[in-house]
Amino acid sequence: MTAGPAELLRGLCDATAAKLAGAELRERVAQVRADLDAPLRVAVAGAVSSGKSTLVNALLGLPVAPVDAGECTFVVTQYEYGEDDGLIRIELKDGGVVHSRLLPGHRLPSELGVDVAVIRRLRVSLNLPSLRTVTIIDTPGMNTVTATNERAARSMLFGSGDEDDRAQAMIYVLRYVQKFDDTTLSEFRGLTDACGMSCVNTLAVLGQVDRRGDEDDPWPTARRLAAKGYQDLRTSVYDVVPVIGLLAETARACPLDAEEIEALSVLAGLDEDDLEDYLLDLEDFRTASDLPVPAEVRRRLVERLHRYGIATAVEAVRNGVRDAGALTAHLLERSGYASAGRAATGSVAAGIAHFARRADQLKALDALTRLRKLARTPALGADRATLDALAAQLDENKPIATALGGLRIFAAAEALGRGTLVLNEEMTEELLRLSRHDDPAEQLGLPAGAPRQEIAAAAVTASMRWRTLAMMSEGRSAGHRARDVLTVLEDIVTAALDEPDTPQAAGGEALPPLRVDPAAVEALRASPMVPADDRRALELLLSGTELATQLGAPPGSPRAEVAGYAAALGARFRTLTHRPLSLRQRRAAETLCEAYETVWSRYHQEQP
Repeated sequence: MTAGPAELLRGLCDATAAKLAGAELRERVAQVRADLDAPLRVAVAGAVSSGKSTLVNALLGLPVAPVDAGECTFVVTQYEYGEDDGLIRIELKDGGVVHSRLLPGHRLPSELGVDVAVIRRLRVSLNLPSLRTVTIIDTPGMNTVTATNERAARSMLFGSGDEDDRAQAMIYVLRYVQKFDDTTLSEFRGLTDACGMSCVNTLAVLGQVDRRGDEDDPWPTARRLAAKGYQDLRTSVYDVVPVIGLLAETARACPLDAEEIEALSVLAGLDEDDLEDYLLDLEDFRTASDLPVPAEVRRRLVERLHRYGIATAVEAVRNGVRDAGALTAHLLERSGYASAGRAATGSVAAGIAHFARRADQLKALDALTRLRKLARTPALGADRATLDALAAQLDENKPIATALGGLRIFAAAEALGRGTLVLNEEMTEELLRLSRHDDPAEQLGLPAGAPRQEIAAAAVTASMRWRTLAMMSEGRSAGHRARDVLTVLEDIVTAALDEPDTPQAAGGEALPPLRVDPAAVEALRASPMVPADDRRALELLLSGTELATQLGAPPGSPRAEVAGYAAALGARFRTLTHRPLSLRQRRAAETLCEAYETVWSRYHQEQP
């Protein structure tokens, strides 16, 4: 089994740390190594009063984060897995640690007993299975998304300006507005760039979507604004999703009690127009003397549901939803927190699931960035040589970087967001689909469950565009990123065509074998720059007795499938031509590419 990116980087960290003499350098490498094994760190950031803390509570499923003014509001708070449920570690800027505990009901105390000015961050242990894979970092609210420099941005969001102390993904809660102006968009892009975030690991959330406008149903407008927001921010965020954080918090962190559900039942019995009139002014609803629900209960309903939440809960009760569990599920669905079914995008839950699925890749991407920066650290003597060797290992043309295949599409997406990869509209959409989705059909813009031959054909067609760009940008950053995308498309073709085939009818046509120079192929196969899978492909090329088996396809495969195999191999070996090969090996690889591409052009539209 091929080692994944995280495993390769763990080995590189271990080997590097063992050779370093400087304690500080060893510690930094060890921290990178430890973070590869730790849960993914996801920061939740946002403007003041945007609904950030209610969203944090919804994510945790506990009412921990304070939603009113208090000392904790101004401190970075990290919620992490721990068996000592409720333990608070107060980390001080001078390196000291003070311990405290959550209040009953899993709530942070309003006062910490320590001057907020000397606190670096809080670390709260919660015995929650979800925190085994994702650590949630709650950050102080900001009046603006502007960050003056990288260190200030990291300090503001993560508790420290240190490069080795940062989140690996971010959820940013934006105030719900009728449109995003150019200043807001520019500031947001600047903040994500300063914090090392991109469309790979940033989710933007429109909070409090029920608080604007006078529509009975805020969702059509909210979804349109989110879709427009995604078009504006698509090179900076994975998705833009709307949510009513208050409803999500109530449903997930502190469900309605029996008294509140009974109050909703009483309200459901009132005349619809009368109740609507009361809800037009929530102060009237709270204080009216003629409503048959205690004023204190009405106050709690406003605090926990607000106008839209009360209206949608009452409507559900009128429709027969009276069970506490069913009503909670209804509120969660109306909050927009979760997607319908198993949607890959469109909700907070889908975004978190995306981060969790790609946690190892996101951590490896962060580790790769940090190791490359560490390799440029000033050092002397043997340590300088060790860091130079580390830099050489991480060079894009070296085997370890080639093996970090799962990170290729991330690197290309980041380059798109930073402007070092400039694409037309078609290729921009193509790259964003590849980075947002996991299913090959969705990555290529095809319907879910599309036939594998259609997937392979679409990937081959796309690869032609990216190969052209890679050749035109040869030797530049854009060329490297285009080849990253080309490799991903090649992998999709290979995976689609490697699925079990439907048995072919006996006597299928055997196409003439591809004629090659055996000595040149053997010379190429002997190069250490050729990955194991490519060496196996060269073995088949020499041993196959017909074109299909030479390409790794079943004997007698249809011509279109043979063409697909040839296209995949052509893409693979085209990438190989840009590795440090001898002149003879390079010429052999180029000749093979031309041969594979000739097979594709000859057979991909022919009928047997």
